[in-house]
Amino acid sequence: MQHLMEILHAIAEVIVFLGAVPLVTAVVQFLLIGFQRFRHLYEDQDTLHLPRTDVLIPAWNEAPVLTASVEGLLAMRYPSDRLRVVVIDDASTDETPDVMRELADRHPGQVVHLRRENGGQGKAHTLNHGLEHVLRDDWAEAVLIMDADVVFDEDALWRMTRHLANPEVGAVTAYIKEGSGKQGNYLTRYIAYEYITAQAAARRAQNVMGVVACLAGGAQLHSRANLEDIGGRIDTTTLAEDTVTTFETQLAGRRVVFDGFATVLAEEPGDLAGLWKQRLRWARGNVQVTRRYKDVWFRGRTARGDHHRLGSFFFGLIWFSLLITPVLLVLCSASLLFLYLTDPDRAWPLFHLLWVTNLICYLLITFMSAVIDPGTFRRSWFEALIYPGAIATAILVVTALPGIFMPLLERSGLLPEDGSIHPVMLAVYAWLALSMPIAWLAKLLTGTRLRWLAPPLLHLAGYGSLLAACLVASFVQELRNKQMTWDKTEKTGKVAAGR
Repeated sequence: MQHLMEILHAIAEVIVFLGAVPLVTAVVQFLLIGFQRFRHLYEDQDTLHLPRTDVLIPAWNEAPVLTASVEGLLAMRYPSDRLRVVVIDDASTDETPDVMRELADRHPGQVVHLRRENGGQGKAHTLNHGLEHVLRDDWAEAVLIMDADVVFDEDALWRMTRHLANPEVGAVTAYIKEGSGKQGNYLTRYIAYEYITAQAAARRAQNVMGVVACLAGGAQLHSRANLEDIGGRIDTTTLAEDTVTTFETQLAGRRVVFDGFATVLAEEPGDLAGLWKQRLRWARGNVQVTRRYKDVWFRGRTARGDHHRLGSFFFGLIWFSLLITPVLLVLCSASLLFLYLTDPDRAWPLFHLLWVTNLICYLLITFMSAVIDPGTFRRSWFEALIYPGAIATAILVVTALPGIFMPLLERSGLLPEDGSIHPVMLAVYAWLALSMPIAWLAKLLTGTRLRWLAPPLLHLAGYGSLLAACLVASFVQELRNKQMTWDKTEKTGKVAAGR
């Protein structure tokens, strides 16, 4: 029996260490950013490459945002005779047709309105309708796919197209920033900070690795040759058509590049219900992509060809450390609880090491995020500080300085002085797992009479815990084989209004 317990304790210790893998992996990505200069992505910044570019905008009931988006595109620093905007109207039932007629009349030949009378099939089908139209003749040398609500900076497009001067580059994506500004709220500030880490940092690191996980759906530029090589169509079998396109581009032997200097503002959900709907679609799409490319992961560069790095070990580690985060959180909490209940003397050093490691990673990520995008960080600094959740932040501080805080907690009666089992300590050891259902509860309260409780609950549990809970929901939907629907989030035009 004692031998069995030793084996179980050893397994629990390994699982606890695995709980730190996602944060450690994120820190390694941040550290890679400094090597981006050696990829020589921007060495020809002063050399313009301005291919004839068709901009495809799929639109379903986007009347509030289309005028600002289209006019913003036409106002960019890009030759007007080399730019054409094609809006694919997916059988909209609002004023979208009227808005488009006005825009087409105002910019004849440069703004095209494609109307699908039988719509409702989703974004990918709508895009394919547009691709069929623009690839029918040889005018377009490049195609920019974007969302109806995004607003490009005036120099964003030429910063993206310059990379296509290299025939090895098949696609380019931009840095999409949360764009509500002063019209935003606590949730949009969380998203703004998240995008620094998930885009500005992570995709710069992926440039260094020579493999990009996903072209941002709201700003993806393709060379015509790349689109034709991958079949001239967007995947319609998953909820992550942009990720599938990214993978197929690299599997076909062309590079994908992230340009952090090309910036795009996008309207993101301002309530938990909208955010949950959006992220559930993204998470489920990533689960589908994981299964679709099962022959690529950790197989090296020869998995499906010699010209891509999708099969590299580190890229696979990045992908799966995010995908299985909720599993790691639950297993880590269960292991800590098991050790606490069976061998408290062994549990505390592990718990201390785990949370101190998390604290170091958290501080490094926060500091480097402030350096990468100081403007966005100034707007969302509070959300950055409590991104793991107010309770997790408190645990980080107390665990890092136990000599100061533990005696105070013992004297206050919150912790036992004799080291016996205590409900507060049980909750602390289990917090990594407990935070997910609490964040999920915050989402459930949205739209009810208790919706005022949703923000404080999210602040306590953490924005990251909400994303982890969303991943769990995506696993459940996939296991149940729930019908796929492309639920768009409601757009109000606050990005353009806030500029």
